[in-house]
Amino acid sequence: MGLSAVAAAAAVAMIAVAGVELLTPQPRGTGTTTSVDLAGNAVQLDGPPPPAAASATPSGHGRFVVPSVGLDVPLGALDVADGVIEPPGSTSAYWVRNLGVEPSSASRGTVFVAMHSLRGGGVGPGNALIDVADGRARVAAGAAITVDDVPYRVTRTETVRKGDIAADAPVWADTPDRLVVVTCLQRPDGRPSVDNLVIEATRV
Repeated sequence: MGLSAVAAAAAVAMIAVAGVELLTPQPRGTGTTTSVDLAGNAVQLDGPPPPAAASATPSGHGRFVVPSVGLDVPLGALDVADGVIEPPGSTSAYWVRNLGVEPSSASRGTVFVAMHSLRGGGVGPGNALIDVADGRARVAAGAAITVDDVPYRVTRTETVRKGDIAADAPVWADTPDRLVVVTCLQRPDGRPSVDNLVIEATRV
């Protein structure tokens, strides 16, 4: 394991929940609405709200685009806070500021992006990336991804248990020209997700 991989693993060892919590669509006027989904439906957190220390912004860093699945959403930013990667909204992808490198510095390390997928009929950015019925990614090897105008090609996808992802050093390795996208892999029966989908890509 190289020095960059060791450093990344050490940082991630402190993350209790690596990936995103789920949001559940709710009828308007019920529950505690925290955001809306891509279809304009009100959604409610399954768990506690994102920590304020994440200093999340929903836009301002270009676009996150996956043409093969019709995904084109704003790119926001957030920090790992209180050991959690927790996007605050359901209409943007979020670059993780305090892991890896910023999108404009892709040649120097890994860019990490997280986003919500939703269950119960909700439509988050991550829903475009997952095939719920088959329990796998909808994006294939070779598919194009653009992050703030930086082009990548998908090299692999994998499913990682939520309880295991924080200690999965290869996922968090800080490698030049690499992109890692994390979202929840939803379940066909609508129960809460127990797995994360990890998509890896290389800059072209």
